[in-house]
Amino acid sequence: MHFFLRNFNAPTLQLSCRMVSNYVNRIRHLSELKEDDEACSKALSSGTFLLFHDLLPLVQKIENKYTTPFLTAAELKKLDLAEKWTEESVLIDCTESLVPQFALDIGKSEKARAELLLKGKFLAFQKACTIIDRNDISLISQAQALLRWHSTHLYCSRTGKPTQKNVSGSKRVCGNDEIVYYPQMSPVVIMLVSDGARCLLARQKQFPPGMYSALAGFCNIGESVEDSVRREVAEEVGLQVTSLVYSVSQHWPFPSSSLMIGYHAMVQPKQNKIQLNHSELQDARWFDATEVAEALKRKMPRKEEMVYFWIPPPWALAHHLIKEWIQKQ
Repeated sequence: MHFFLRNFNAPTLQLSCRMVSNYVNRIRHLSELKEDDEACSKALSSGTFLLFHDLLPLVQKIENKYTTPFLTAAELKKLDLAEKWTEESVLIDCTESLVPQFALDIGKSEKARAELLLKGKFLAFQKACTIIDRNDISLISQAQALLRWHSTHLYCSRTGKPTQKNVSGSKRVCGNDEIVYYPQMSPVVIMLVSDGARCLLARQKQFPPGMYSALAGFCNIGESVEDSVRREVAEEVGLQVTSLVYSVSQHWPFPSSSLMIGYHAMVQPKQNKIQLNHSELQDARWFDATEVAEALKRKMPRKEEMVYFWIPPPWALAHHLIKEWIQKQ
């Protein structure tokens, strides 16, 4: 402990402790609101709200900056959303000053009126991610995923009876049988395969023209994450992984909320012949560092543009893995 302390001066330690304390207080407060219906009901009146329309987030342009605004309860009342505000909003976070943050979907109606009054547009999630601050993407991803989960779990899968959301939206309950459902994510492995000098990128038929990405696939029941990486690489490109290193994870809202678990996977240089599984992939190729470095510089092309090779945008985990690999070359 003394060695650790010698590396920090007093102001730095105070700031670090204060940040830890704020984080713990925020998480504890958030946990209380999730489980205490009465406390969460009171918090609705002082909270702020991310607004969605049919799962499309509201985006405003202020000067040259795009943002996903948090609206106050007073602003929601102007839209005549009092009933939805209290019954359909879900708790997603709270600020460092413990102001609760909610998400609310106004449904398929009222779109034009809401856009006019709020001076914004409801945009597709993918499009919104290309223009808003990257720090905002995680929160709107979480909000959209939670709203989608509630919209698809209105009935109990065991009894067929309607389920009820608790105030915060942290669960749904089938009242008669006290069956509780909690929001879930599906684990997905995403791995950048390398033979040392090159990395392997692939594309599926539904990808935009010219886009190549890292391999990815859902984990099977009973598998470890490491087993999933090895199986997916063998299934999709016929290669055997000899070693792998964990990188980072990311929530991914498509198609219905996944936890992307990122890895770097190595294969032997002399055992790198691709055997493509055409039922899974349209194409897979080895790319050298020069080709990949050039692709990292390219922006996501417009629909009318034809780019023979580009990679997912910076907010995607595949982009992070590819950038990491280049930095190590």
